[in-house]
This record gives sequence, C-alpha cells and structure tokens, in this order.
Amino acid sequence: MDVNIYQGNEHRLASADINIVIDVIRAFTVAHYAFLNGAKEILLAGTIDEAFDLKEMYPHYLLAGEVKGLPIDGFDLDNSPYRISMHDLTDRTLVQKTTNGVKATLHALDARHVFVTGFSNAKTTARYIRSLCKQANSSLQINIVASHPTSEEDLACAEYLKEIVLGGNFLHPKDVVARIKASRAAEKFFDETKPEFDPRDISICTRELNSSFVMKVNQASRIPSIERIQT
Repeated sequence: MDVNIYQGNEHRLASADINIVIDVIRAFTVAHYAFLNGAKEILLAGTIDEAFDLKEMYPHYLLAGEVKGLPIDGFDLDNSPYRISMHDLTDRTLVQKTTNGVKATLHALDARHVFVTGFSNAKTTARYIRSLCKQANSSLQINIVASHPTSEEDLACAEYLKEIVLGGNFLHPKDVVARIKASRAAEKFFDETKPEFDPRDISICTRELNSSFVMKVNQASRIPSIERIQT
C-alpha cells in the first residue's frame, strides 16, 4: 500500500484507489452522530445557495452546517455534534455545507472509494479500509486528507488512521486526543468570551466509538452523498 497524507481542503488529488477525508472539528463527527441517530443519507453541498436550492425542491430535507464555525441563517441545524446528538433523525436526509470537510471531500471524488470520518469513527474506518486492502490483488494507492489547512486535529487523526491501515505501531488514542484538544481549531471552544462555541462539542469529537459502520461517499449520484455502510 502507498499511503499519503495531505493537509488542506483544495487539493487536486491524483486518481487513487481510496481517498479518506478527515474533519474532526466538526463536520464528520456531526455526520457520524447523524447516522447514529438514524439519518438515511447526507448530501454534500458545495455552496449555501446549492443547499437552499435542494431545500426548496425537497422541503423535508434538513440543512446542516456552518460558515467560519457559526450557524448559517435559515439552516435547520448547525455544525454541533453535541446538539445533533439530541435529534431523532430516523430516515431523514441531511444537506451538509461546511468550510473544510465538505469542501475537501468535493475535491477528493476521483477515487474508486471515498470515505469520510472524524476521530470518533477513525479506528472503525481504518480497519475497514485495511480489510479492503487485504482483499485486493495489487498494491493500492490511498490518500488521506486532513481537511483543516492549518490546525493540528485532522493531521493527528490522519496519522492515527494511517498507522492502523498499515498495521504499524499505533499512535495511542490518548495522544491523538491530546493533540486534538490542543489544536488551534479547538481553542475557541474553551474561550469563555466565545459562548457560541460549546466545549461539549470537543468532548464528543474526542470520544472514540465502536461503530458498526463506515461513512462512504457515493460519487455517482447527482449530488455527492455520504452513505452508511455496515462493516
């Protein structure tokens, strides 16, 4: 296996067998909890206008996301994994628009398989991808994208995921959590002058779960969408 890590949300990646996009704080932690709470699928909108157009065509869709970390006026949900964990989303379709994770994913569609994850589902995702690699008859090209262009949390998760895929000496989850909590992206959640950022989100973003599914992107649909795939 050839596994490369990239950081940022605008990479034009060469075609690969597998692309994995990471957004720990908070898009793909939100997606993970949305599926845990029953969501059917999550459409990835490249712009706010695209999200609103989808809502106009399908009023039962729920819009979720942020701009610069803050809620978007007119959206049904923000980008808080703590708050989304309180919603019953059984059989609901979400439309997600975020600054880093969604943008990076839309730039990473040229692969046989595309997956997204935060830290909460990273180990499950890595083990699933490792099983795909074992089934392949040839060496696979894997790209891991740490979607935040400057902060540490996605990069820490990417290195953790890579170690598991390669079967190396795993980075300890506690060390990864420490790097996430110390990252620039996490700082504002502990700043009492910024009450709009809830520290409970960081608690959820650093909680590793034993899930029975991975989050795979369906590139074939008109609007790329995240689907829940049982492991």
